[in-house]
Amino acid sequence: FLFPYACSFRSAAAEAAAALKPYSKSGPEQMKRMAARRVGSTYAYDLPALFEVSLINAWRESSNSAGMPTIRSLLTATELVMNEDNTGVELVQRPAGLNDVGMVGWVLSMKTPEYPEGRDIVLIANDVTFQAGSFGVKEDEFFYRASEYARAHGIPRIYVACNSGARIGLVESLKPLFKVAFKDENNPSLGFEYLYLSENDYNDLPRGTVAAERVEIESSGEVRYRLSDIIGQIHGIGVENLRGSGLIAGETSLAYDEVFTLSFATGRTVGIGAYLVRLGQRVIQQRDGPIILTGFQALNKLLGRDVYTSLDQLGGPEIMLPNGVSHELVENDQEGVNAIVRWLSYVPSSIEVDPPITTPSDPVERDVEFTPPKGAPYDVRHMLAGSPEGERGFFDVGSFKEYLADWGKSVVVGRARLGGVPMGVIAVETRTGDRVIPADPANADSREVVEPQAGQVWFPDSAYKTAQAIEDFGRGEKLPLMIFANWRGFSGGTRDMFGEVLKFGAKIVDALRKYEQPVFIYLPPNGELRGGAWVVVDPTINERMMEMYADKESRGGILEPPGICEVKFRKADQIKAMHRLDAELIALDERLAQASDSSADDDSAAAELASVKAEIMKRENALLPVYLQIAHEFADLHDRSGRMVSKGVVRDVLEWKTSRQFFYWRLRRRLLEKALIERVQKEDAAAGTHRAMQWDEVTRLLQELVGDAAVWDDDRLFVEWVGSHVSTDFQLLLDSIRTDSTRSRVKELLGALAGFEKQEILDSLE
Repeated sequence: FLFPYACSFRSAAAEAAAALKPYSKSGPEQMKRMAARRVGSTYAYDLPALFEVSLINAWRESSNSAGMPTIRSLLTATELVMNEDNTGVELVQRPAGLNDVGMVGWVLSMKTPEYPEGRDIVLIANDVTFQAGSFGVKEDEFFYRASEYARAHGIPRIYVACNSGARIGLVESLKPLFKVAFKDENNPSLGFEYLYLSENDYNDLPRGTVAAERVEIESSGEVRYRLSDIIGQIHGIGVENLRGSGLIAGETSLAYDEVFTLSFATGRTVGIGAYLVRLGQRVIQQRDGPIILTGFQALNKLLGRDVYTSLDQLGGPEIMLPNGVSHELVENDQEGVNAIVRWLSYVPSSIEVDPPITTPSDPVERDVEFTPPKGAPYDVRHMLAGSPEGERGFFDVGSFKEYLADWGKSVVVGRARLGGVPMGVIAVETRTGDRVIPADPANADSREVVEPQAGQVWFPDSAYKTAQAIEDFGRGEKLPLMIFANWRGFSGGTRDMFGEVLKFGAKIVDALRKYEQPVFIYLPPNGELRGGAWVVVDPTINERMMEMYADKESRGGILEPPGICEVKFRKADQIKAMHRLDAELIALDERLAQASDSSADDDSAAAELASVKAEIMKRENALLPVYLQIAHEFADLHDRSGRMVSKGVVRDVLEWKTSRQFFYWRLRRRLLEKALIERVQKEDAAAGTHRAMQWDEVTRLLQELVGDAAVWDDDRLFVEWVGSHVSTDFQLLLDSIRTDSTRSRVKELLGALAGFEKQEILDSLE
């Protein structure tokens, strides 16, 4: 390149971004860039350039790289600024750095591989070069209005955080004016009674700057104004900033409910900044971006000694990844923006539409090549994404991305594609792991605690993680959900019951009950689902959306075979089975009966009887190990997939190798079915009838419209039928529903009128 660049981005890609829009080595902008780098962040006005680089990389890595638009058309950034009456934001094009508040925002129009025609997002960022990125009243108001804009347009809201929390300040003009009423003017160490202003200084202040009581000193006649409150003329130096913090905290919570929210902690984020990151739920954290409530120096003062030495001890990645606040760790700001763009690839462009379906490069019809081993722990990620040996997994090759990997490690969650369709994924770790609780430097007696966690078990953290992931998938992302259910149950020991495992397990039910996208629960090969773990994912929680399937080699039941045999097939029952089935014991039983009925003398009969009993006991002891296995097998036969499907608790039994193809067509069918039903309901509701059509009613109408039972029962045929009939037969159905709904509404309205009023209306229509 012809120009030297002074921006110290942390990657070659970020340096390339600077080349797109060159700037000089000196000047106000470059000074701000350097100031931002000193706190480990990027100047806010350079963020769009990082997005531009990420879009270039995303296109080059996509299967449709040949369709990449020109680089200059990939991204358009239009800045958001407050309008003149401060009632909202407006879009403007202006040079960088003209902001007069420490919060900036844009609408980014991006052409991505998923949306080559373009998609919009709202990007909000702290300008850390403006009063350390602190939150004052103006910053809070701008954040609120920009977030409100995202909600009003139903588009994703991205927040890039680097700040120092709520702004603090004092009325600087009073510092050289106030005086002190000491108890003894000659001995100030005895303390003071109050602060005051002289009469002249008080009268010179603008009205309302302070609240003060007039005091006249009898001995000298001096008039003082004893200060009771300092108010000041500047709005934004104290508690009013906390009110603003509350405003944007509530707005962020609402935004999470209504649109896709994602935060990137690019530098330190403090106080309200930390809460905003958490309230948006989804968090990417840069390695040098601690998320904290207060600084370590303040805590040291509170403790009266130097305990903490860095912000990372309070909110660095070693804290925020294992506790589930941060979903993903990145090394620098370009990686962070890359992660944002990748996350957005699973997310719909608007809350009004479904997630983007891409053309799959991985054939839907291929077999799933990795098979979970029987009776041995394995890395469940190989089942999802493929093994290092090249065996392909369930989802499209290269599409699975894990999140929250360092929290609740007995559960794996992420996002992936199945035949190009984005999905949320929840799977189960089968290997034993450790939960590490760090020692607290503030407590000299504190020690690091390592808690072992068995595989296939829900613990408090992994149950919470499961519920949180379901909430995230459903809110803003609108992802269909695949749960590979392989849980033996919940950990119910004293430690985990105290740790609220019951509460977090219940949250899984709450999240699934409200889920509005298709949910598939699949018991994988050699997997099992038992007891309370079955209960919290049973399809009856949300029958409209949830379906359960079992692999041919899976198991489901209340207790595992050894457990149920302890209750229902005990040693006595096993011995009964021996005596019924074992030829040697049958013969010994006959000898025992003969010996018991013998007319021989008492001594010989007793000896024979004791001998036979001893032989029986010896034979029983020899057979007990194998009959214990037989009992377990007998119990296991009650847990197999054939019984599950015959009892109607699963919809079907599947073969693992062909499950990918099955679920692809089932997913496509369920998505189309849902979209058609919602269109019918929307058409019906538009007529304003009091009784809206219910889901089951519309399903029956669709079934009648399809007509052919073979088409209705076959997912692939149904998808193909919709593709060829949606513009004809289905449109006729909508027209019919619209007519019937309008007729019902008119009849309802006319029925509320008197006869002559009704006739007047009918006459006016002629």
